[in-house]
Amino acid sequence: MFSANRLPGGPGIAPKTIIGYIGDRPVYAVAGGARDTMEAWIPEEFDSQVIMRVNQISGVEALGSPVPMNSETRSVPRSAGVGVALVAKGGTYSEDQSVNDSVILSAQKFGQAVRIAEEDIDDAIADVIATKQKDWATSYGKMFDNACLATSAAVGTGVPFASVYYSLTQTNSNTGYTANANLTQTGSAGTTYATLSNSLGNVERGNYFDISEMVCLAHPAYRNLLRNIKDTNGRPIFQESTAGFPGGGMAASPDTIFGIPIHWSLGAMTSATATPTPTGNPLLIWANRNYMIIGRRSGPESVFIDGRNGLSALTDESILKMRARRAFAVGHEAAFAVHEDNSGNINL
Repeated sequence: MFSANRLPGGPGIAPKTIIGYIGDRPVYAVAGGARDTMEAWIPEEFDSQVIMRVNQISGVEALGSPVPMNSETRSVPRSAGVGVALVAKGGTYSEDQSVNDSVILSAQKFGQAVRIAEEDIDDAIADVIATKQKDWATSYGKMFDNACLATSAAVGTGVPFASVYYSLTQTNSNTGYTANANLTQTGSAGTTYATLSNSLGNVERGNYFDISEMVCLAHPAYRNLLRNIKDTNGRPIFQESTAGFPGGGMAASPDTIFGIPIHWSLGAMTSATATPTPTGNPLLIWANRNYMIIGRRSGPESVFIDGRNGLSALTDESILKMRARRAFAVGHEAAFAVHEDNSGNINL
C-alpha cells in the first residue's frame, strides 16, 4: 500500500525527494515543478440559471441570429439578393448582376475573475458561487448589448464591434447605405408618436422589412416615454397591456409596439466604449433579427480554481473565472432603424 509523506510547501518538489513508501520501499520524485493539472472550463447548460439570466438581460443574445465559430474569426456570406425579370417564350434569361460580399466575425472575450474566501464558501447558507455567476451574467448581458447596439465609436480600444448605432451613422459603399438615413433623433421635443412611427418607417419602406422577423430592442427609459405619449384628449396612445407594460394588445407577454415585440435592454443607451453601465441617450432599435449576426465561439463558461493550491493557498481564497467569447456584425444597415431620444429630458 502506498503511503504519502507530508511534503513541504513551495512552488514544486525537488527531484529525488521521497514522496512516500510502498511497504518499506521509498518512492522518489523523478522531476520537480509546479502542479501539472489544469482545471477545465465548464460551459453552461442551455437551461442553466446563467444562460437564462443572459437571455433575459441581453436582447441580442436572446433574439439575434447565431453563427457557430470554430476559430477566432469567421466569414459569413452576405447575399445581395437575386433579381427577377419577365422571360418571353423562347427568350433568353437575363443574368443577375447582384454583387455578393461577406461579413467578418471576430470573437472577443468578455470575462471577469472573482476571489472568494474559503470561509464565505463554507459558512454561507446561499450558494456563493452560483450567486456570483448570475451576477456576472447580468453584467455581461448589459455590456454585450451595449457593445452590439449602442457604442458610438469605431472598433478600437474598449469597442469590440461596430455597433448598430455606429453602423447607421456611417456610409457603406458596399451596401449602398447612406450615413444617418435610418437614424431618428428627437431633438429637444423628445419622443412623440410621430418620431417613433417615422423611425419604424425607415425599415418598413426598405427591402429588408419582414414583419415575422422584426423585433424591437429598447432601453427601459422608453417605458415611461411611451406611457406619456397622449392624444389631443389627454388619453395615452399606447395602452397598458394586461402585464402592466406599454405597448398595447391583450397579450401579457411579450410587450409590443406597432405589433412588434419589445425586449427591454439596459445596454441600449449610447456610450463611447462598451460598458455594463452606459449613461448616454436611450435608444429604441427596430431590427430584422436575421441581420443581427452573433458569432458564438465559446461560453458562457466558468472555471473554479481551488484556493488550497498554488499561491492562493497563502490566503485561503479560491478564484472563480467566467467568460464568453462572442462576435457581432450588422448584416445590412437597411435591416435596422434607431430612434434616439437626445432631448436631455430623460429622468433615470
